[in-house]
Amino acid sequence: MLKILIVEDERAISNLIDINLTSEGHHCTLAYDGQVAADFIEKEQFDLILLDIMLPEVDGYELLEYIKPTSTPVIFITAKGSLNDRIKGLKLGADDYLVKPFQIGELLARVEAVMRRYGKGEKQLVFSDVTINTNARQAVKNGHIIDLTVKEFDLLVELVRNKNVALYRDKLYEKVWKEDFMGETRTLDSHIQRLRKKLGWEGHIKTVFRIGYRLEG
Repeated sequence: MLKILIVEDERAISNLIDINLTSEGHHCTLAYDGQVAADFIEKEQFDLILLDIMLPEVDGYELLEYIKPTSTPVIFITAKGSLNDRIKGLKLGADDYLVKPFQIGELLARVEAVMRRYGKGEKQLVFSDVTINTNARQAVKNGHIIDLTVKEFDLLVELVRNKNVALYRDKLYEKVWKEDFMGETRTLDSHIQRLRKKLGWEGHIKTVFRIGYRLEG
């Protein structure tokens, strides 16, 4: 479990991030302006800070200077997506930079990547009756290891990280197979079918018409 400070003045975005990180087992604290965030940072120690740039009271750039002495990893989350903005944020010391709008799956992957660099990377995912150890690359259901191929395991992890999100076939294929999608869906579809059967997740892995797949639960 990570202690994460979310500094974001758009409450809908802040709450969405909070819900998804909490569902992953993390503990989140929310601050809607830079001054409140600074007060939290002074009183508590966090494993990670997700930081918007355009904030009331104290902006993200100024707050980053306040965070630096604590050596807490920071991911900027902002609508300021120009190359110069990204360069500025990274030069100031942010560990990563995510531009709005973004998919929750991408945010979770960025969080994992940053924390891995700090030796606190994600090791376990849980969905329904299955526990996934990403380091050991094992999926366990009711105490029994599920026999999965390399691609089936990678596909499972991608679905769980993006649960309740409709994933496009082409993006899902490119993410798992690490190659361009050429329009042929049989490979992906057959892997999905085998995954459903092996996990008993016929009711969880849904086909989304003309889009792809969604893990529901």
